[in-house]
Amino acid sequence: MSDLTLDIANFHWVTQILDTMDSGLIVLDQNYKVCVWNSFMQSYSGVLSQDILGECLFEHFDDLPRTWLETKLKTSADLETRSFSSWENRPYLFKFNNFSPVSNSNNLMYQDIVITPLHSLSGVVSHIAIQVNDVSETARSRIHLRETNQHLSEISQKDGLTGLFNRAHWEQSLKEEFAHLKVIDKPSSLVIFDIDHFKKVNDSYGHHSGDEVIRRTSSILRKTARGSDICGRYGGEEFTVLLPNTSEEQAFQFAERLRKAIEGETVTLEQCSINYTISIGVCQCKPHFESHTQWLKCADAALYRAKENGRNQTWFHEVE
Repeated sequence: MSDLTLDIANFHWVTQILDTMDSGLIVLDQNYKVCVWNSFMQSYSGVLSQDILGECLFEHFDDLPRTWLETKLKTSADLETRSFSSWENRPYLFKFNNFSPVSNSNNLMYQDIVITPLHSLSGVVSHIAIQVNDVSETARSRIHLRETNQHLSEISQKDGLTGLFNRAHWEQSLKEEFAHLKVIDKPSSLVIFDIDHFKKVNDSYGHHSGDEVIRRTSSILRKTARGSDICGRYGGEEFTVLLPNTSEEQAFQFAERLRKAIEGETVTLEQCSINYTISIGVCQCKPHFESHTQWLKCADAALYRAKENGRNQTWFHEVE
């Protein structure tokens, strides 16, 4: 058998091996013309090898990130070293559908990319290979785990009845804001309020009605607050709001809008209509405060004065 016959046979074997790969393989010359296009690439792209061999890759796939890919290819060739791209940085190179039964739909294929410079017999880089690995199942598992952990983290921070931050997370936010205020010169205010005569609501209408009043209060609070405000249910019928970059006067205006909105609210249930009010304490963080708990106690003292003086009103903390 001649050397030429052996070379042809070897090439035929290599071709078969390439076509059995569970990943895509493309070989490009220096002008980005396709020299190898295996069965994986044919199956997922719908482009047959006879239609793309000798053609410029970018002319067949105009949605490729051309600038990014050309830079990666050139860098790999110049440095004569392999380079990689993870799905976590770029979800895919080729916009292929994934037909895995796990996905139950034609979701896009997540891909890891390996770029390898290929040397000619003379030792110079003449071609470059792009390997496209389908990592969809791994990616989806990791994304699902990440989303689950995020969801669990959010649940651990939220109050189950209202969806506001729970006491532990809200206090941690207050502690962080207090530490932040020690290094910047900006105002920040704290609002604390509770529902007036809430025990009478429970005693007269039942705990189910009391829960609905608490839910309605939290809903009005969310509508009144800004996106940067940190709202929490401190416990029972007591709520707290941290207002960053807010002076005491601005916090008072916020508190009054909230108080009036709740005063005008009617909670209608099957057998009753409930009108209720809140009492509010406001305190801006002062330079002499030694801890976030002192700040909270001063706001609570203002709340006590509001209740002591007739309820359904807002009081500032009075500096002693």
